[in-house]
Amino acid sequence: MKGIALILLLWGHYALAGCPDYLAGEQRELNSTQRHNLCQLTEGKVVLVVNTASYCGYTKQFKGLEALYETYRDQGLLILGFPSNDFQQEAGEEGETAAVCQRDYGVTFPMFNRVSVRGDQAIPLFKGLALAAKEAPAWNFHKYLIGRDGQLLASYGSRQRPDEDPLLAQLQQALAATP
Repeated sequence: MKGIALILLLWGHYALAGCPDYLAGEQRELNSTQRHNLCQLTEGKVVLVVNTASYCGYTKQFKGLEALYETYRDQGLLILGFPSNDFQQEAGEEGETAAVCQRDYGVTFPMFNRVSVRGDQAIPLFKGLALAAKEAPAWNFHKYLIGRDGQLLASYGSRQRPDEDPLLAQLQQALAATP
């Protein structure tokens, strides 16, 4: 029995070996106790990571993000939203943030607990993405596009709408690529 457990442990380690360091670790769902391993959650998916805020001029991008998710999730798109108060525009409580996302914008893609996305306090995901992209989020709704292999494909500033090129074209190209 110990031998089987060891084999399963080693297989799990090797299965996740292709996962980049910035996706290693767990994050808690927004307004929940449920936690997700980011490597497992994103494995084989095209991922769009977005730092969000409830009370920002770009908050209306939730509509475009949700439309993108609805259109492409069956083709392997996963959008991950990370509320952040790094720019002082996030709701005070998680319940209020969740209400803005779900009630006001109908968000169904995974949203996680509030995190820091810049500087020394940034979570490993955003530190790693900033290092790979050579740019940290300068404002809310910065977007990082990650390929099915877990590697960063592109980084887009807040003004880039989710439903417009060049993000849309690169997303479609990544989805069309065979895993």
